Amino acid sequence: MYYFTTERGTLATWVICGAFLLCVSFVSQGDCQTTPTPPTPCSVYRNCDTCVPHAKCLWCFSTNNCTEYPVRWLLPPASVCQLSQARWGVCWFNFEALIITLGVVGGVILISIMVCCCCCCCCKKRRSRPDRDEERFVRRREEIKQRAEERNVERKERHDQIRKKYGLMSDSDHPYSKFENE
Repeated sequence: MYYFTTERGTLATWVICGAFLLCVSFVSQGDCQTTPTPPTPCSVYRNCDTCVPHAKCLWCFSTNNCTEYPVRWLLPPASVCQLSQARWGVCWFNFEALIITLGVVGGVILISIMVCCCCCCCCKKRRSRPDRDEERFVRRREEIKQRAEERNVERKERHDQIRKKYGLMSDSDHPYSKFENE
């Protein structure tokens, strides 16, 4: 009986310790969660170098102020800032030049993709039909075959004439030819 009570006491101690650790772990996780700090408004920044590293901010040289980038429009409207005076990303490159550069680079990429596609299509068509050299080779081979056949026919005629001359070939045109050999 004594052994059973000490084991029961040990088991109860472990259960209490486990419950305590579980509660402490939940409470400590709750303490670690904090509310995020609100983002700094763009109007706080007073020069271009501190304003433009933030993607949400736009610096305007005509008004010398940092404003939030109008995300509803792709381009900032003239009421916010003129495109030639707006800076976004870096101070030394104006927004107008950025848009033109991106347009040119995008156009070059699209044109090069179209040219590559057209070249691939033309190359496939060119490969599917025989080219001039191949056609010339096929014609030449046919001419050589035809000449060889003509020479074979001429040679056979000459041999037949020689056989007739020396009586080695029976004349099939002659009706009594089959009786001559008997």
